[in-house]
Amino acid sequence: MFNYELDQADVLINLKDQTLTLPKHNKFYTISSGKNGIGEQENSGKTPRGWHKVAEKFGDNQPQNAVFKARQWTGEIYDQQLADSSPERDWILSRILWLSGLENGFNAGEGCDTYKRYIYIHGTPDTEPMGIPMSHGCIRMRNADVVELYQLIPLDALVYIAEQ
Repeated sequence: MFNYELDQADVLINLKDQTLTLPKHNKFYTISSGKNGIGEQENSGKTPRGWHKVAEKFGDNQPQNAVFKARQWTGEIYDQQLADSSPERDWILSRILWLSGLENGFNAGEGCDTYKRYIYIHGTPDTEPMGIPMSHGCIRMRNADVVELYQLIPLDALVYIAEQ
């Protein structure tokens, strides 16, 4: 049975306002969610709602702006020259917090599984706009913000993603 209350959340994400809040740390960040909107459907490019946990974390001791591909550091550090050489690349930078849905049939399980959809909270180029949906379903953050979040939030932290 699913039984969490909002005051138990370590991370609260409000998709309408494009914000991420850490209530226990009194921290507030502007984010960017899915350009295709809100939803749990596999291959939709939408940001899933509901209860999640931080299932895995990647980026320990990596430099800010480290470039990740398949959750591995490529050895590259993002800069304008690298951006210009790969204009179509979807940049995943600095840190990754990989989310896993906790609600069977909604954001966990066949056709809607957040974890199998590779939905992350991750850094993005600081030139990318925040406060408007622009991602492929992930939660994008400024690099300094995601590094701070990564340090404050443990593995298995509870994350609630609300439509509003």
